[in-house]
Amino acid sequence: QVQLVETGGGLVQAGGSLRLSCAVSGRTYYTTGWFRQAPGKEREFVAAFSWGGGTTTYADSVKGRFTISRDNGKNTVYLQMNSLKPEDTAVYYCAARIAGVAITSLSYNYWGQGTQVTVSS
Repeated sequence: QVQLVETGGGLVQAGGSLRLSCAVSGRTYYTTGWFRQAPGKEREFVAAFSWGGGTTTYADSVKGRFTISRDNGKNTVYLQMNSLKPEDTAVYYCAARIAGVAITSLSYNYWGQGTQVTVSS
C-alpha cells in the first residue's frame, strides 16, 4: 500500500517560487508524478520521476521553470516551482504508479489529497 502526503502549497506573487513536497510511504520503486487541476479544467500532467531509472518528464508548459527531484533517505519527491505565473494556479496532486513514467492521470493508482497553489498577478 502506498500513501502520499503533499505539503508546501500557498500564495505567491507572479515570478516567485514555491517548493512542493510529496512524502511517499510504502514501496518506493514507483513512478511519482505531479498533476494539477484548475477550477473548471481537467487534471493535467506537470512532471514525473521514475524511482527505478531516474527518468524525469515535464509538461511543455513548465519546462525550464519546474524541477522534480527526490530525497531517497526521506522517501520524498519535490517539485521546485520557479518563475511562477498566474496560470500555474491550481490544486497540485502527487500521484504514484507501479510502472514507468506516464503522463495520463488514469495511469496512476495512488493519489494524495492535493495542495493549493495560488499565483497572484
